[in-house]
Formats: sequence, C-alpha cells, structure tokens
Amino acid sequence: MRSGSHDGWKSFEVRSTATFAALTRDDGHMAADPHYADAFTSFRIPASNREERLAHGKKLRSRVPLAALGEWTPTPNRPNVVDIMERSHEGRLQWLLGVRTARMAASPFGLLRGTANLMAWDVAHLPSAGVHTTACGDAHIGNIGFYRSPEGNQVIDLNDFDEAHTGAWEWDLRRLTASIWVLGRDNGASEEQCAEAIRHCVSAYRDEVSFLSKQPLLWRAFNHLDVDLLHETATEATLRDEIKRAAASARKRTSDRMLPKLAGGAREAGRIVDDPPLVTHPDDYEFESLATGLDEYLATLTPQWRRIVGGYTLVDIAHKVVGVGSVGMRAWVALLVGSRADDVLFLQMKQAQRSVLAPYVHGQTAWHQHQGQRVVEYQQQLQTVSDPLLGWTTVGGHQYYVRQFRNMKGGVPLEDMTPGALVDYSGIVGHLLAKGHARTSGASVISGYLGKKDEGVEAFVRWARAYADQTEADHALLVEAVRAGRLPSEPGV
Repeated sequence: MRSGSHDGWKSFEVRSTATFAALTRDDGHMAADPHYADAFTSFRIPASNREERLAHGKKLRSRVPLAALGEWTPTPNRPNVVDIMERSHEGRLQWLLGVRTARMAASPFGLLRGTANLMAWDVAHLPSAGVHTTACGDAHIGNIGFYRSPEGNQVIDLNDFDEAHTGAWEWDLRRLTASIWVLGRDNGASEEQCAEAIRHCVSAYRDEVSFLSKQPLLWRAFNHLDVDLLHETATEATLRDEIKRAAASARKRTSDRMLPKLAGGAREAGRIVDDPPLVTHPDDYEFESLATGLDEYLATLTPQWRRIVGGYTLVDIAHKVVGVGSVGMRAWVALLVGSRADDVLFLQMKQAQRSVLAPYVHGQTAWHQHQGQRVVEYQQQLQTVSDPLLGWTTVGGHQYYVRQFRNMKGGVPLEDMTPGALVDYSGIVGHLLAKGHARTSGASVISGYLGKKDEGVEAFVRWARAYADQTEADHALLVEAVRAGRLPSEPGV
C-alpha cells in the first residue's frame, strides 16, 4: 500500500477503529492524536495483550511486505528541490536566506539536513505498514547528541523536535538511514561500508524495539543510554575516542562558559556582542515584545521551575543563527542574570511552525493550536529526560518554544568520521531512535511486523542507497541554481 496524497496522508482503515487504539494502548500512550484521546484518559479501558499485538504486526506483512520498504520511486508530481526551497523561504528573515542556501549547497548531507519538507513528501508517498508512533520528523544522524538531564547527568538522545508529530515509524527510520548513507559518501566511505552502517542501524532498531516491547511501560520510560558507558558500547577505537572528546567538550557548554563568547570576553552579564549576520539585535519595540513573551513563557513551566527561573533578570536579547534548515527562522537568545553578576542563564526562543509531517497525517486542518507547545510536548514524549526549562510563548504573531541555550549540548563530530566509526555509531543511533518510538506507542506491533530475520534490514539498505542517489541529484540541481543566480548564497558564514 502507498501512503499519502497531495491533500494528506491516511493509514489503513483499522486506524479509525477502537480495535487499533486497544492494540497500541499497552505499548504506551499514543501521540496527541484526537482519534485516540478517549483511549488514554481512563484506567478502565482494557488493553490487548502483547501476543495479540505481535500477531497484528505480523499480519501487516501481507498488506505491506517487508521487501516493499526498499522501494524508491519519485512521484510524478514530486516537487523540484529548488521550487520547494523557494517556498520554504516564505516567512523567513530575508537577509539570512543566502546563509541558509550556502550551508545546504556545501554538500549533499547539508542539503538533506535542510530539506525535511521534501523528504516528508517522499516518505509519505511510500509503502508504510500504517502503525503510528510519535515521530521525530527530522531524525537524521546529526540530530542526536548530548545534553544535561534535570539531575545534572549527561545523556545522549534525539535532540531536535521542530518537526515532531504523530507519524509512521518508517518515516523516521527512512530519514535516519538515508542520512547515514549520504554522510558516509561525503566522508569517503565505500558503498559496502555504507550498507554495513545501515545494517547496524536497522538491526539495532529492530532488536531494541523487540526488547523494549517486552518491558513494563514505566521501565521503558526511564531507560536511557548512559554517556559515561557509551564509549564502552562502541567497539571502534576511533569512535570511542571521539565520544570521550565530544562528551568532555559538551560538558563545558554551559551558560557561564558561553558568556565570554557572546559578550565579547566579559565574565559578568552584559550586552551580547553583534556579529552580523549571525548575531544581531532587535530594535527597542521588538525587544519589549520579546521581553513580554519571555514573561508569558514562565507560565508554561512547572511551579518549581517557574520559581527558580523567575528569579533571574533579563539583561539582553539578540538574534542568533543556528543550524542549517532553521536558518532564517526567528531564533532569539536571551541573557539573564541571577543574584550574582556571574550567575547567568541563556534561554533560546526558537520559532515553531507546523510540522512538515502534519499535512500527510491529517491534511490541512491543524491539530495543534500552538506549535511551540507541540514541539515541547512531543520532545518530552520522545526523550527519556528533557530540559526542565522547556516551555512556549507567542510574540508578534509568531509562535516559539523556549529552552536552555547551553545545557551541556554537543554531539559526536560527523565530519571525516571513519567508515568503521560510522558503522559503529549507526548502531547506537538506531538503538536510540527505537527507544524514542517504544516509549510512545506501537512497539509490539512494530516488532511483530519487522520480525527477527533480516528481510526488513536489507529493504532499508536498498532504500537508503537509492535515496542517497536522489539526494546527490537534488544537490546538483541546487548548486546549479546558485550558480545561475536563482537562489541567494552567502558562503563562509
């Protein structure tokens, strides 16, 4: 079966029945899908047992054979990469579009990072078993990294949720595996080495989903991958060394360490230094609007954290460019100071728009009144532990989510990652994606569908290679559009 149409995505008909809600209920709460709301607001609604859910997953193979997951055929009306980039520029800050284009034109992996919207179109029109979970929506290999838990521990997990939404589990695994192959090629890996990396990724996903589907729901919710032991999980020596270095570097990425960099070397809270076009200040009117938005954000925190964060005083706000696909979206950094001049806190207000997955799940009718709230709530579903300062606000008609800007965040360096390290790391990221999916919904059904053999694994190998070819062809079109002057480009920033 092919999922999707231009007007929206519909999974197979059983999704609309109480039977499917019961089949998924014991695997954890469904994402914020109004169709299932009643199934998760009462303890008195019975859930099916795991054997029923496994059997249901196996039956899905007759509708969508595992081999079908390896297909890649662009739809006849597939958007051109240049056209879709031009459409995605609407509503962005125009003076940053050249930066965004240059970062995407730098490599095929840069393009893939910035075109979650194009890939959403592609994966939504491919075969899917119809099992929905909470999807990250942008689960490429670069969107996994370190951050600090509320207890002060360093953890590794999915760490970008701008596109998170209810969606098919295959959509995330397709994006992850394609990104691995594209990155491998960029780094000089052979085709067989890329294939082996995909095998490690999908096998780890399959095995972890199977394992977690047998565990109690609360146990799954608390289970996480310990950064201190992560280097022991990696067998490749170069990857172990990179993990150690990257984790140590991430531990230094805190607000107090960030202050001298953003404040021109100052050790006490002061004005953020301009570095156009990457760091710029709002005018006085916009500053006051942003400050009001930050005040309103406090109401979205739990009482404990509202009291703590509310003790800080706003000092300055600046716009700071981040990422690749997000360039041109409004992303503000607020500097706050506590009871001492060296007690500083950086908060990031990042603009949130409708997920690129949403049209293929429920058409043009939005489920979520506030897109910042959507990002926060889906992030909390997918991560074992999340930033306790997550919240949301609205400023000037734009919706934002708010988080700590420096919170021991970091990641394993992807540039020039050796083929052996890529294979090893791909298993780790597949393992982490499975954890996110299994703590939301559908683990037993997914496990039943994938089974224990390698047919599904090899299907994703075929898919990832074919989509890597497509990404390279799209990248060539983008580069040509830049050369022809159709798209602005400002390299080197």
